[in-house]
Amino acid sequence: MSQEVEDETTVNESYSVTVPAAVRREAGVEAGDKLRWHVDEDGALSVKLVKQQYGAFSELEPVDVGEATDAAEDHDLIAGDY
Repeated sequence: MSQEVEDETTVNESYSVTVPAAVRREAGVEAGDKLRWHVDEDGALSVKLVKQQYGAFSELEPVDVGEATDAAEDHDLIAGDY
C-alpha cells in the first residue's frame, strides 16, 4: 500500500457492509476476493484481504503419458467395475 486510508461504512439491516471505494482501491480489493474477519480477546476487529486465486495450475507442465486421455471415460477404468 502506498498510503494509509481510513473510512467508515454502515452495517445494513441484513448485516452487509460496503467496502468504501477508497479502501477498495488502496487495498486492491477485486470482485471474488474474500475478507477474513477476526475479533481478538479484547474485542478489537480486524479484516484481512484474501485474494481470489486464478490459474492455480497454469504454471504446471503437462505430462505426456504416451496416449490421449479422456477423464470422463477413463474415470471408470480407474475405479474398476461394480
